[in-house]
Amino acid sequence: MTIEPADTGVDRRAFLARAAALAAVTTVGAVALPAVASATGKPPTLDNPNAFVRPRPEALADPTELTIAEAAWLIRERRLRPEELLEAYLARIAAYDGTYQAFNVVLAEQARLAARSTGRGALRGIPLAIKDNYYTAGVHTTANSFLFQDFVPPFDATAVARLKAAGGIVLGKTQMGPLATTRATTPDGEVTTVNAWTPTNPNTDPGGSSTGTATAVAGRMATSGIGTQTGGSITAPSNAQNLTGIKPTMGRVSLHGIIPLSYTRDHPGPLARDAKDAAIMLTAMAGPDPADPRTQGLPNVPNLIDAATPVLHRGQVKLRWNTRIGVLPGFADGTSATALARQAYLAALAAIPGATLVEVPLPTDWNLLTGNNFNNVRLPERSEPFMPYLRDNLRGFGVSLSGWLQGALFGGNEFLIGQRAKVLLLERVLDQIFDKCDVVVQTNPVPFDIIGLPELALPIGFTAAGVPIGTILGGLPYGEDRLLSVAAAYQAVTDWHHRRPADPPAAGAAARMARPRLTAEEVLELSQ
Repeated sequence: MTIEPADTGVDRRAFLARAAALAAVTTVGAVALPAVASATGKPPTLDNPNAFVRPRPEALADPTELTIAEAAWLIRERRLRPEELLEAYLARIAAYDGTYQAFNVVLAEQARLAARSTGRGALRGIPLAIKDNYYTAGVHTTANSFLFQDFVPPFDATAVARLKAAGGIVLGKTQMGPLATTRATTPDGEVTTVNAWTPTNPNTDPGGSSTGTATAVAGRMATSGIGTQTGGSITAPSNAQNLTGIKPTMGRVSLHGIIPLSYTRDHPGPLARDAKDAAIMLTAMAGPDPADPRTQGLPNVPNLIDAATPVLHRGQVKLRWNTRIGVLPGFADGTSATALARQAYLAALAAIPGATLVEVPLPTDWNLLTGNNFNNVRLPERSEPFMPYLRDNLRGFGVSLSGWLQGALFGGNEFLIGQRAKVLLLERVLDQIFDKCDVVVQTNPVPFDIIGLPELALPIGFTAAGVPIGTILGGLPYGEDRLLSVAAAYQAVTDWHHRRPADPPAAGAAARMARPRLTAEEVLELSQ
């Protein structure tokens, strides 16, 4: 029996109507949204045979090299204890995080207690890095901001609670862009976290704002981790650091217990080492939550783990579902390292049975609808929850103050026009791109962040200097399984995702390393 991917069962008009309603409720508060599907059946389980993968021989020498699926296989077979895996990561943190500066806080003793728990799923005993805008009960949650420097939440964010319930171990909270803007810096702009691939050069972009999570996973200080995306903050650090990250469809994962940036654009999601690990993480995080109306009335979470399992036919990798892969104009043009990597990526995809590459146009008025004139409607959404602070504590915003003031001063007419433009953009993407393809290659995550569609970032090569090159696939509403199936097939015929950076110099050398400071003008530009 052939199981169709989830995106074939979603009414695009229903998703469009839901998006329009979500845009409207930003002016009246959280209310019930139109349903796009009736959820039936049981949710997928992490106790799935395809979630357990026999480790590669080269990964057996060092537990921190294991993927989630590989570590889960060893733990299930009683060839690796969760305590051993945890201590290997704690040792790397002690040795190298003085250079990487990926963590705000390391919860070693709490993690050791959690490692003694039992369970059956693939996340049992897996050490995870949590971005510091997710609530963690009894642990400081600062969003790397002066405003929250003393905040200790009384409960876990829904996503964190679900990861812990599945057996995941919270290693610590990771550095991030202040209030989820820019790359990770101190609140007053001094760069902290570096790219794990160039640890002695803090000028190399590590991606933001989920910088610390990306560096922790890439630097083998956590098996996987979670971040948030409002304007590329999962896909950008994943691309910058050779990871596979998913920004799911709006509502697929609850935002309850996450310090907000934008009510209609915030997306929680995983940053992982490969498609299978991303699927395991998202399976644990996803699903309806009574505390977040954005998660209600959605299609069932599909079997993401099976979708991320490569399919073989007569010994050859093929796509799980026949898939039209849309290629936007100019995607692979030129002779730069990035262009050459994209050309090789498209060639590898085209060679996989079941894949059909098709040229797709940019929708009408694409540059206008995705440009800052309309994209800036996110600024009032960002400022609204923080109005009390903007009245009483301007210093608390540090170097990012200008953007918050912009949002507070944004005109009501401009905001409403921008919301209508957002719905028009979604309509044109659904009608003019996805009538010709099932997934689409992208260079810029922001348009799909505006309209809430899913995206998957994956590695496709390196520059001559050894810096990772990544790309992004975009999908239909709730089509995360289709994205994972394409990524899994590509990763089955390439090895970019298996490559790891060399260990950094000792922390003492890092302490002497000059770190740049972002100005208010640079922060404002990067936040756009």
